[in-house]
This record gives sequence, C-alpha cells and structure tokens, in this order.
Amino acid sequence: MTQSLIAADPKQRKRVLSGTLIGTTIEWYDFLIYAQAAGIVLADLFLEPAAQNNAQFAQIISWATLGISFLFRPLGAVIAGHLGDTYGRKGVLVFTLIGMGVATFLIGVLPTYATIGIAAPILLILLRIMQGISAGGEWGGAALMSVEYAPKHRRGLFGAFPQSGVPLGLTIATATMLIVMGIVGKEAYLQWGWRIPFLLSVVLVVIGYAIRRLVDESPVFRAMQNESAERSAPLPELFKNHWGKVIQGALIFAAQQAAGYLVIAFFGTYAQQELDMDPIVAWTGTLVAGIIWTIAMFLSGAWSDKIGRRNTFIIGYGLLVAVEAVMWFLIDTANPILYVLTLALLAVPLALTLGPQPAMYAEMFPAEVRYSGVSIAYALGAILGGAFAPMISQMILNATGQAWMISVYLIALTVPAFIALLMLPKNLENREMLPDSHVETDDGIVSREEAVRAGHI
Repeated sequence: MTQSLIAADPKQRKRVLSGTLIGTTIEWYDFLIYAQAAGIVLADLFLEPAAQNNAQFAQIISWATLGISFLFRPLGAVIAGHLGDTYGRKGVLVFTLIGMGVATFLIGVLPTYATIGIAAPILLILLRIMQGISAGGEWGGAALMSVEYAPKHRRGLFGAFPQSGVPLGLTIATATMLIVMGIVGKEAYLQWGWRIPFLLSVVLVVIGYAIRRLVDESPVFRAMQNESAERSAPLPELFKNHWGKVIQGALIFAAQQAAGYLVIAFFGTYAQQELDMDPIVAWTGTLVAGIIWTIAMFLSGAWSDKIGRRNTFIIGYGLLVAVEAVMWFLIDTANPILYVLTLALLAVPLALTLGPQPAMYAEMFPAEVRYSGVSIAYALGAILGGAFAPMISQMILNATGQAWMISVYLIALTVPAFIALLMLPKNLENREMLPDSHVETDDGIVSREEAVRAGHI
C-alpha cells in the first residue's frame, strides 16, 4: 500500500530554508577566505622563493592554487551526485560540510615555506583539493533540498536561500578579515593574523552540522525511494541521455563565475597593488558588494518565479555586460567612492544570474539524475569561468598593462552563455519536479495510482 510521503509542512520548509542557507554560508565562508588570502598573503608565505625572485609571477601561482581546487569539483560532484541520487541528499550535505571545515582549519595551522620548505605549498594544494571536492558536492545537494521542498510557484525564491550563501559567506569572510586586520594591524595580519578567519571556521561548522542534522530528507528523493521498480544507476543514465543539458548548464554559469570571482578576490588585490588603495577601503568595496549581492539574490529568485528563469538570466547578463564595459574606467580613477560604487553596481547583475540558478538547474533534469546533473553542470561551469578568472586577469594585466582588456575577456564569456540561454524552453519553470510515478496533491506526495483512485487526477 502506498501512502502519502509528506504533507505540506510550513515548519519543515522553514527549517530546510534556514538549514540550507546557514550551511552554504558556512561552506562558502570557508572557501572564500582562501580566495582572499590568495590575493594578499599566500604568495609571500607559501611561495617564498618565487615571491623574492618575481612578485608578479608568484601572485599568478597563488591565483593558480585557487583555481586548482576547481578542477576537483567535478570529482566531488560525481561522488556526491551519485550518492545523493542513490542514497539521499541529507547525508551527503553533512559530509561535505565536515570535509570543507576540516580542510579550512588545517590551512589555518599549516606551517609556511620558511618552516617546512617545499612541503608547505604541497600540503596547501592538497588541502585545497579537499576543499574543492567538498565544494563540488555541496552546492547540488543544498540547492535541491530547497527547490524540491518548494511550492511550484516559489521554486525561484526557495532556491535563492542556499544560493545566497555565496555572497553572504563572502560578506562574513570579508567582515571577519576587516575586523581582524583592524584589531591586529596590517603587518601582523599579513604575518599571522590571516590564520584567525580560517580557525574561526570550526565554530561555524559545528553550528552548521547541528542544523543540518535536523533537516529531513527531500520529499522528491523519498518519492523515488517508494518506487517499486529498480532505478537505473544515475551517472550512466545522465551521460547517456542528458549530457547536453550538463554542457548547457555549464556554459550558462561560466560567465557569471568569472565576474563573480573578480568581486570575491581580484578587485581587492588590484586596488591595493595597482592603485595603492588602503586595504580597509579596498575590502570595504567587497563587503558592500557582498551585502547588496545577498539582498538582490532573494529578489532575483522571486522575480524569476514571475517572469521566468530564462528572462531573468537574459536581463541579468545584459546588465552584466553593460557594467563590465565601463567598470575599469571607474575603478582606475582610484576614487574610493567610485570604486565601492562600481562593485555595488556589479553585484546586481551577479545576483540576477545566480539567484534563479538552483530552480533553473533543478527544472532542467529529471528527479532520477537531478543531483548528479546539477552538481556536474555547476562544477564544470565553475571551472570554465571562476577557477582561473583571477589568474587570467592577472596575466592579461601583466601582458598588456591595460585593465580594461580584462573586460574583453569577461564579455567574451557571455556569448556562449546567451546562446545556451536562448536554447532553454520558455516554460521551464512549469515542469514537474517529481518522478513520473508520483504526484503532489493537497494532502502530500502520493503515487500516481493512489492519486487516480482518490480522484486527485
């Protein structure tokens, strides 16, 4: 006998939204404090010989250590996606949170090159790989937990909750850095104070772990568990029948990631090294951008429920190109107000092209391969766009001496994104989220046969 799997429970939905938001915020705090450290301290401390011989080259290598972790995101996505589609979303999310937290803490206590020599950068890279694997599995599970709990007409808004963990994590990471730097001073921060934000991650991970344990399994996954027929293994099914959607999702995401990682890490470093801007001012721009980005994420998710995912993304990318075309002319004035204003303006299109993403990705893939599909598409998009965006930008700057040339690179990435967006169905948000064997009624999720017997359909 098939029974209702879950009733419409507002309390559980609120718990899922708060749990995914807090969990992803902690996860991205851990990930993004490294991005900021890569711009200001890691080259001198962990790549000491290179920094002494050629500071610009050492900075490029430091940015490369940021990108290396992205290369392992697909591995994390494959592992977590397979486990999440086979055994459930909840357990995978707990595992990725712990993995990220352990790696972050160990970076905070890692000896420098002056202490253990070449072992320092090697261990640093290994810990970054661990972070990359964890990040690769984190996003898909958190996104699906929120979207799969959402009412059909609010998927965009619900999906924006875990997605907002990216700019909220950036905001907390930047605020922590500014507070610590203000307390210990710039010189002490560059020597040892940078470790404090990494070590504080332990407290945040404990909080996130406690919250995630309280969240129930996704109702869509429980619907799949209730099927009597055996389901195909998710990965072979994904690559056999849905690989085109994976590539499409990656291309849509890449352009957003490239611009996003300039806000996250590159602009603050550029402002200090090239414009001789005070570190407090430089990172205040990142902080303001993070706050606006976070607020706009919720608005963009809700907006996509009204005008559609594709339309929201197209408007967002149009605005992103417009800001990218003029941003360096404003930043290079070295005027602190214009600098902060530019980053704040950039945050709006970044939100429009990120907030609706969980709902859009979830609607692109059927339930049976959804975790694998969204995780791998996200991981590949991050590699194509964000992984080496700071490094490529630094190389363009070193080669040409013209910061505006970086915008040419960023705008070029939006071309395949627009093409992929135009190939999306216009009514994507109307698709059902459940496996074909189940339907959602006012009483909860039931098998299609039971719904017919009860007169629901």
